[in-house]
Parts: sequence; structure tokens; C-alpha cells
Amino acid sequence: MGVSHGQSPWAFSMDTLQDLGPVCIPVDWFRTVRVWLKRDSGQYWPSIYHAMPSPCSCMSFNPETRRLSIGLDNGTISEFILSEDYNKMTLVKSYQAHQSRVIMILFVLEMEWVLSTGQDKHFTWHCSESGQRLGGYRTSAGACGLQFDVETRHVFVGDHSGQVTILKLEQESCSLVTTFKGHTGGVTALCWDPIQRVLFSGSSDHSIIMWDIGGRKGTAIELQGHNDKVQSLSYAHHTRQLISCGADGGIVVWNMDVERQETPEWLDSDSCQKCDQPFFWNFKQMWDSKKIGLRQHHCRKCGKAVCGKCSSKRSSIPLMGFEFEVRVCDSCHESITDEERAPTATFHDSKHNIVHVHFDATRGWLLTSGTDKVIKLWDMTPVVS
Repeated sequence: MGVSHGQSPWAFSMDTLQDLGPVCIPVDWFRTVRVWLKRDSGQYWPSIYHAMPSPCSCMSFNPETRRLSIGLDNGTISEFILSEDYNKMTLVKSYQAHQSRVIMILFVLEMEWVLSTGQDKHFTWHCSESGQRLGGYRTSAGACGLQFDVETRHVFVGDHSGQVTILKLEQESCSLVTTFKGHTGGVTALCWDPIQRVLFSGSSDHSIIMWDIGGRKGTAIELQGHNDKVQSLSYAHHTRQLISCGADGGIVVWNMDVERQETPEWLDSDSCQKCDQPFFWNFKQMWDSKKIGLRQHHCRKCGKAVCGKCSSKRSSIPLMGFEFEVRVCDSCHESITDEERAPTATFHDSKHNIVHVHFDATRGWLLTSGTDKVIKLWDMTPVVS
């Protein structure tokens, strides 16, 4: 089903009430907050239409407390409490969290903290009860990814430079744990699995990386399944499936309950490591052998530097994260079995360019909003079960 919206929502959430049915809460750039209730007819109708003083840029909703935190373009965070019947919202407090647009908000009920990132390149956290600022940290670029681990009080911040920063939060201070970088584009989404202790990062370079934080071996698994930037990541713990949504409209469900392999480092060489033909910058070997230099390529399976003639074949390598066919050298192509080519992900077309996503793991429902100003509700139980 789909709900038409005045403008593509920047963010939304979905709650499920025993008596009232599903509730959808979108916020948009037109300074409006709307609460949609599912009526007896099965149609969604707005029960609240609230105007904000500045364009809305993000939101976080906690169904247990019915606390709605909304980030604004002017750097303010406004917190509301929704009534039990979801027909009224009351402003509790507003505070200046950033000097410019709020990009991400995360409400942590266990700590009574509101974590946020802004266009001002700052990560901050506030007390949700008093609105008091507890601390902050300046990132290397604007951050679009934010996750928190309650047990260890570690926060994960992904920014536009492609870097992920891990901070240790205390009540009024924070310390840098580490930083790591694996994307060639900016980080656009983060998803933390506290059970397996792995972090998933999506990027504008179309890729996803699974960082094995708990394994302490520095393992990083790459997943390639989108043709545009990754907009959102969600994880189904009970089935060990990752759901990624991209600006290309693709919804990909990854089976993470398989033994995946790291992609190899690309090797450096001045000549093809298969036929020894010189590459075009290797003037000495070109002169000595009286041969024209060739363009360098890399085999995605072994990482060797090869020429085009020695890597004319293509193959998918799902266990390495390559669901699409990629360049491999001829010898690796012969070694890949049909079992190794078996897909480990399913692909679905949302039929709109996805802007934002919310996944309800308890019901297996997925909400997507697109540039077509439509919110779509998907039943994912046939593929996530």
C-alpha cells in the first residue's frame, strides 16, 4: 500500500497499537509533522497535522514513552509527547543542539540521552529530561550515520569523508576509541548488531561493509548489490538477514548466516602477473620487449594485477559479496564452482527512488519513502522469516 505525502519525508517511524492499529509518523521539509492512523476501512488518514517553526530534517520516535524528537534545519531539537490515542502532540522542550541543520537523532531510553549529529560537523548528546548538553565531539565531516551500543556506551558515527568514528560516552565526557575507513565515498547509513557485535556501513560508493567489531581480528566483509548510494540498513537479528535500500529503488535482503570471505587486497605490479606483459607506464620493459604497454586491471577473487586479455571473463562471487558479475582472471574463473555462484541475497524493486526507510522487525514490515512523495508499506515476512 502507499500513502501520498505533500513532500518526500525526511524521516518517519511506525508504531503498532493494539486498539488503533498501525501508526505512521512522517516529518518533511514543508515544516509539518503528520500522524497517520489506520482506520477500519484499511486506509490511512491523518489524525495530527502540526506546523514547525523551521523545516524538519530528521526525527526519532520511542513507542514506549511516545516521545517524538524532531531535528530542524536551524539546529534545534524539539521534543513532543504524543497522547495515548495519537490524536494530540504536546511540546515538552526545545533546545539548540547544533549551529546548523540536524542530520541524525537517536533517543536512548536506557540512558535518557538524545544523541545527534549536525551539518556543523559536531556530534552531541543531551539529557532528554532537562535538555542540558552533556558533551560533544567534532567529526572530520558532516555525519549521516549514527548508532549506539547500550552495554558498552560506544557510539558509532559515520561521516561524508567515508570514516567511521567510535567514541566512548560517559555522563559528561567522551573519549576517542578508534577510527576506520573502508569506503571510497561518504558513509550514508549505519546499522549495529549488539548480539553478533558487528557494524554495517552503507556508502555513496554503492557498497556495504560489515565490520566485525566483536571478533577483534579486524575482519571487514564487503557487499556489492546496489547501483546507487545505499540509503538505509536494517538488521533482522532472529534470521540474521540484512536489509539494504538504495537510491536506485532496490531493496536487497542479504543472508548473513553464511561463511563469507574478505575481498583480497589489490596487488601492485608493473606488468601482468599472468602473462608478464608490461603495463603502459612500464617504459623500460616496453622498450626492452618492444611491446606496447597495456591497461592494468585487477581480479576481484585473487587481487592480482592483470591485463584485459588475461581477465576477459566475468563471474558473480556471492560469498565475497559480489552478487553482480565482476572481472576475474581466467584461472580464477575456471576455479569458481556453481555452488560458489549461488546467490546469497534476494533483490526487490520498490519502484521509487528511496529517500528514507524504517523497518519494524516485530511485524516484518518495511516503510519506504521516495522522491515521488509516496510512503510505501511492505510486508517483508515472505523473505524475512
